[in-house]
Amino acid sequence: MTRSVIVSAARTAIGKFGGAASGVQATELGAHAIKGALARAGISGEQIDYVIMGQVLQAGTGQITARQAAVAAGVPTSVPAITINKVCLSGLNAIALADQLIRAGEVGAVIAGGMESMDQAPYLLPKARTGYRMGDGKIVDSMVHDGLWDAFSHKHMGDQSDDVNTEFSIGRAEQDAWAARSHERAAEAIEQGRFAEEIVPLDIPQR
Repeated sequence: MTRSVIVSAARTAIGKFGGAASGVQATELGAHAIKGALARAGISGEQIDYVIMGQVLQAGTGQITARQAAVAAGVPTSVPAITINKVCLSGLNAIALADQLIRAGEVGAVIAGGMESMDQAPYLLPKARTGYRMGDGKIVDSMVHDGLWDAFSHKHMGDQSDDVNTEFSIGRAEQDAWAARSHERAAEAIEQGRFAEEIVPLDIPQR
């Protein structure tokens, strides 16, 4: 059986909600990362056989966002592309599916990853198409509804994490200490340039 290997990897910097990259669509971020990965692998878009990209918040971004990102990165429109949604595991599942395609002998080179922009998630008017005949209407935040709200327990992800913390007796002090240590280590790693090889700089035009 054919084995798969990861020949290149690239990502944008992790932004913050409402930050410098808030005006950039997820497809643009995805295209930027794909360009970086292709350049670092020393291959062209014409050598790609398949594209799989994970994206949860797809509302308002247009059709087949994986293809949008791929084409913007120089991959021909003749290359098949698919967008998958497995919430937080979307990008990782895209890589797993790429591995399956390669091991099955279906393809030789696959672009796989994920892209997201919480800032660009639109607000929705569920009844706007048929009209509001009487009474109050409701605007739905697609970022929360599609990305952070469990469809089965009808709970926010934050509430669910509290439930799990209670189940495993993880206290607030432990969580705060872990979070602080994580931020300290990340800041130190950034300062030492340890992420430089994997991050593709993103130029954002200023007014």
